[in-house]
Amino acid sequence: MTSVGGPDARPQPEQAAPEPAHAVPQAGPAVREPGEAAPQFGHAPHPGPEGYPYPAGAQGGQPGDPAAWAAAYQAPQPDRFSLFVARLYDRAPRWAVPLAALGCIGAAVAYTLVADPTQSSADARPSCLLKLTTGFTCPGCGGTRAAWYLLHGDLGAAARHHLLFVFAVPFLIYMYVAWAGRTAFGWRLPQLQLSPKVLGLFLAAWGVFTVVRNLPWEPFTLFQV
Repeated sequence: MTSVGGPDARPQPEQAAPEPAHAVPQAGPAVREPGEAAPQFGHAPHPGPEGYPYPAGAQGGQPGDPAAWAAAYQAPQPDRFSLFVARLYDRAPRWAVPLAALGCIGAAVAYTLVADPTQSSADARPSCLLKLTTGFTCPGCGGTRAAWYLLHGDLGAAARHHLLFVFAVPFLIYMYVAWAGRTAFGWRLPQLQLSPKVLGLFLAAWGVFTVVRNLPWEPFTLFQV
């Protein structure tokens, strides 16, 4: 017989009822540090990779995930003019672009022949602004006159007005012929490959030539135009 108040009569601690599986924990008031921005909800942008935002509702990943940012990115739509140019390029025959380039070259040659830059004064339009205001010869001064002399077969006068222009003309002509022949007719002419080192050397030589032709001593004054 068990006595009243014995060890079996001690009060048992109350046990909390288990929460259902579908219960949603209640969030209490958020405590933020001083200066911390307030949380954003809905579809406010979260910082993505490199600081770019992407929508919070993007599929996959958490805010800052590059995969989610890439999935939510929408490329800008091309404007009407860009679509027109792309459509025109796709429908044009393959010889149209070389022919258009040849037309531009022909227009430049025709202007040089008609204008006759060898008979123009220093203040004639169009004129070199640097030459007109300072008296110094710029890197391109004499190029049009050199082209005019080349068109008339006077190689010496052309080289005196712009030596590097005369040096570059054969390479430019060959590059155009090789490109236009391959584009329009499928010719397999060797393409002239200019490495960055070669281009750097040419630009350096052009810079030295620009300085030398401005020196007021013989024989450098031969290249002053």
